[in-house]
Amino acid sequence: MKRFSIIYLLLAVFTIGVFPATVDTVNVFSKKMEKNIKAVIIKPQSYDGQTAFPVIYLLHGYSDRYDRWIKNVPHIMALADQYRMMIVCPDGGYNSWYWDSPIDSTFQYETFVSKELIAWVDQNYKTVSSREGRAITGLSMGGHGALYLAFRNQEVFGACGSMSGGVDIRPFPNNWDMYRLLGTQQEHPDNWEKYTVMGLLHLLTPNTLKIIIDCGTEDFFYAVNERLHKELLYRNIPHDYITRPGAHNWQYWGNAVKYQMLFFHEFFIVPQHKK
Repeated sequence: MKRFSIIYLLLAVFTIGVFPATVDTVNVFSKKMEKNIKAVIIKPQSYDGQTAFPVIYLLHGYSDRYDRWIKNVPHIMALADQYRMMIVCPDGGYNSWYWDSPIDSTFQYETFVSKELIAWVDQNYKTVSSREGRAITGLSMGGHGALYLAFRNQEVFGACGSMSGGVDIRPFPNNWDMYRLLGTQQEHPDNWEKYTVMGLLHLLTPNTLKIIIDCGTEDFFYAVNERLHKELLYRNIPHDYITRPGAHNWQYWGNAVKYQMLFFHEFFIVPQHKK
């Protein structure tokens, strides 16, 4: 048994590398919200401060925080190594949905992620600081947030994805405290149209944004993902769409993120750019 354990250890060393990806936990000041916000930044083992690396912004779900991805899906570090990319996991608040709330000035997370955080990362790390080297994805609330931010900021992100995303909020007017940031659907119906992914499809034109959507068939968001997929087909918007057995849980997301990272790797220009 000891012999086999040593063999497996050696295989792991050669597969993953002697110096695996490293993780920085940083505080980024949001001028818009006047506070520091934490983020995890994963650097691949090949990061040397000289070569510019593409960056994936990976968003968490409702009631979670910036470090949940790395705690629950630690193999994202190996994916950063394998595909030679950086991964940034910002804190999106417990229920921000990554909006700039029209009624609560303390929740301005579209500005934070798509402007303030990206500017800070590009200034402090060697990145491909253009949409060709920048993608965004996430799970659940973060899946909604990733598509929402990318559709509205196509000059910033060249590719986007969603895993089990709440891509249409309108069927859920009483859930996840969304009314606290938008007002109730009954009193503010326009907000519920403008702040949902399904309400932003008019912003898309074919082949301008790379899109991947993934949702399990037992997920409570499956129906809205199916509807988004069909609407994108109707509008002739190319996208990858993956469904398979699975529910709204970390087991599913730990698997889904592998396909997402491969998708973004193929989008990024290879080899990485020199600034």
